[in-house]
Amino acid sequence: MKDYFVYTEKMSVGYNGRPLIKDIEINLEKGQILTLIGPNGAGKSTILKSMIGQLGLIGGVVYIGREEMQKMSEKELAKKLSVVMTERIHPELMTCEDVVSTGRYPYTGRLGILSEKDRVKVREAMEMVDALPLAQRDFSAISDGQRQRILLARAICQEPEVIVLDEPTSFLDIRYKLELLSILKKMVKEKNVAVIMSLHELDLAQKISDVVVCVHGDRIEKSGPPEEIFTSEYIKELYGVAGGSYNAEFGCIEMEAPKGAPEVFVIGGGGSGIPIYRQLQRKGIPFAAGILHENDVDYPVAKALAVRVIAEKPFEEISGETYKKALQTARQCKEVINCVEKFGKFNEKNRQLLEESGHLL
Repeated sequence: MKDYFVYTEKMSVGYNGRPLIKDIEINLEKGQILTLIGPNGAGKSTILKSMIGQLGLIGGVVYIGREEMQKMSEKELAKKLSVVMTERIHPELMTCEDVVSTGRYPYTGRLGILSEKDRVKVREAMEMVDALPLAQRDFSAISDGQRQRILLARAICQEPEVIVLDEPTSFLDIRYKLELLSILKKMVKEKNVAVIMSLHELDLAQKISDVVVCVHGDRIEKSGPPEEIFTSEYIKELYGVAGGSYNAEFGCIEMEAPKGAPEVFVIGGGGSGIPIYRQLQRKGIPFAAGILHENDVDYPVAKALAVRVIAEKPFEEISGETYKKALQTARQCKEVINCVEKFGKFNEKNRQLLEESGHLL
C-alpha cells in the first residue's frame, strides 16, 4: 500500500445514525490536492464535515499521518488540520489581522497572547495570499473574495499539514477564483501540505486537482487523476445531463444542438468556427460543419453543437470521398459561412468547397 498521509478506512457518513454514504475510501499524499465532485446534495459537504469532526462518523476511521483523528486531542488536531468552510463568519470589531491571528491559538498559552514569532507567522501568511494591505481593515467590511483570502491566511498561519475547504470558490468572481486556487497550488508546492476540498466548478477541478473523487448516490463511484475522470461520457453520466453535453477537451459544458436539417454550412478550423457555432446554436439554427480534421480545436465543439460534422482523420489530406460528402451537404443548405482567412495544403479542399458550393453569406 502507498504511504498515504490522509486516508480513510470503511468510512460511513450520515445523520442521526443513518448512513448516507458507506465505505468511503479517500487516499491522499502530502503535496497533493484532492477534490470531491458530484451533483448538488450528493453528500460532498457531509463527507468533509465528517472527516474534520463537525459531524460524528457513522462508521470507519480517518487517519492523519497514521494516527486516528478521533483519538487526537483538540490541540494536536489543530496543529495538523485547518479548515475553511462555506459558513460565513461574522466576527465583531475584528480587523483582518485579528482574524488571521486566531490561527495561531493552538501555539499560544491559555491567555492566547501572541509572541513575536506568532506575529511573524501571521504576517507571512497574509503576505502569501497578498492580504497585507487589508491588515487593519474591518473584516466585516471587505468583499467575499478578500474574506476568502483572509480565511485562507488564517489556515496557513496555523501551519497545518492538511487543509480542508468546502466550496471555497462559491461566492467569488472569476478573478478571485483564480487567485485563490493559484495560492492553494503555490502553498501545496512550497509548504508540502495536503489539500482536500469540494468544488462545483468542473473546469477548475479538472485543472487544479491531483486526485478527483466522484460522489454519486450512496457511494464513491470513482476516483483517480483528472485525466481519467474528466471524460465527456462519464461527467454526463455522473451529473445526469439530459440536454447538452460536457466538453472534456475544453473542460466546459455545451448547450444542446438545434434539431432539424442543417440550414447553414460552416467552413471552419483552427478555432475560427467556434464563435459562429455558438451563435447559430443560440439562434436555434441547425447547421453542419466541415471539413474538419478530428484533431482540430473546432472539432469537439462542432461535434456537440452541429447536427452534422464532415470530418477527416488527423494529419490526413482531405479525401475525395470526404469532400464529396461536404459538397453535397453544403449544397443542401441555404447559406455557407466561411470562417477561414487563409487556406493551406491540408485544407485546400475547403477553399474548393467554398468556391463550388455556390452561395456565400
